Amino acid sequence: MSIGSIGTFTFRPLDPLKDAELLHGWVTDPKAAFWMMQDARLQDVEREYMRIAAHEHHHAYLGLHDGVPAFLMEKYDPRYVELVGLYDPEPGDVGMHFLVAPTDRPIHGFTKAVITAVMDELFADPRTRRVVVEPDVGNKAVHALNKAVGFVPEREIDKPEKRALLSFCTREQFLAARGVAV
Repeated sequence: MSIGSIGTFTFRPLDPLKDAELLHGWVTDPKAAFWMMQDARLQDVEREYMRIAAHEHHHAYLGLHDGVPAFLMEKYDPRYVELVGLYDPEPGDVGMHFLVAPTDRPIHGFTKAVITAVMDELFADPRTRRVVVEPDVGNKAVHALNKAVGFVPEREIDKPEKRALLSFCTREQFLAARGVAV
């Protein structure tokens, strides 16, 4: 899919072994502090993404910008992963994480274009009724991005690894945030 003048975004399933070295550089970069893998070794990254690849309800995708790896997207079923017991899932809920690769040549608006492409990808599945996120309460940059694409915070929750801001975005909220009549 093409997002404005920024370029074309595509997705492919992540290959935990083939892509681990690339991902290792992304998740250990100082800008990825909220990913909580700063001290991960290459083997830790391989192991984590092998675990995700083997999980029936959690999937990882490499996001490509004009054919070049540029971001990571994870989607999960919150009934079984990440949010079990922390809220009452509704039919059609899909959980999401995304991480933009570090770069020496930032493109203005790129991260917003990435989250827009991620949301387009998730809502391309007609079964997806609502996207659920649980970013760290201190991650103000991602809260602003989430708001820009239609997410509405519900409440703070305590996860084992962090205090998180549980937020939701329906298809209608996403389309309204993009200026598309619903």
